[in-house]
Amino acid sequence: MNEDAQIVSQILSGKTSEYRRLVDRYQKPIFRFVHNLIGDQHDAEDITQDVFVAAFDHLRSFDARRASLSTWLFTIARNRSVNHLKRKRGPKTDLSDRSVRSHTATDDVARQEFWQQLDEALALLPMEQKTAFVFAEIEQLPYAEIALIERTALGTVKSRIHRAKQALRAVLEPTMREQ
Repeated sequence: MNEDAQIVSQILSGKTSEYRRLVDRYQKPIFRFVHNLIGDQHDAEDITQDVFVAAFDHLRSFDARRASLSTWLFTIARNRSVNHLKRKRGPKTDLSDRSVRSHTATDDVARQEFWQQLDEALALLPMEQKTAFVFAEIEQLPYAEIALIERTALGTVKSRIHRAKQALRAVLEPTMREQ
């Protein structure tokens, strides 16, 4: 039995104070993932807190034979983030219509602008591509784990990531050429 499963077992047997260890271990990666998906720090903090409350409330449904605790938590985080974005959805624009602003500023400003443009481009990706890309490239999760979280085939995950990279490259390439 791995350490997470042992902690879960202790919590379920009544030692609820052990839940803090799980929160301490996974709070930063869950927050980072949520923030990269939705782009708003305050909302990301709220959703992250909601993820851990929901996980605690449903801890009995966690099955270590089906997935790791991190996979289970990322699945909850993904679902909560997607639901949040659906509620807040505004007018959608297409990445192909996106023009990237050029700049002639200092390196720090240029780097900051690049990251801002990347965030803006990520926001325009279809949700399936965006979540797969963030899991793979930012959270560095293995494709097989992403497939479990997304409840889809490994080939579908690879395809989504490839399409996301193509779309982002098309949007950011003019900026990269300038640098």
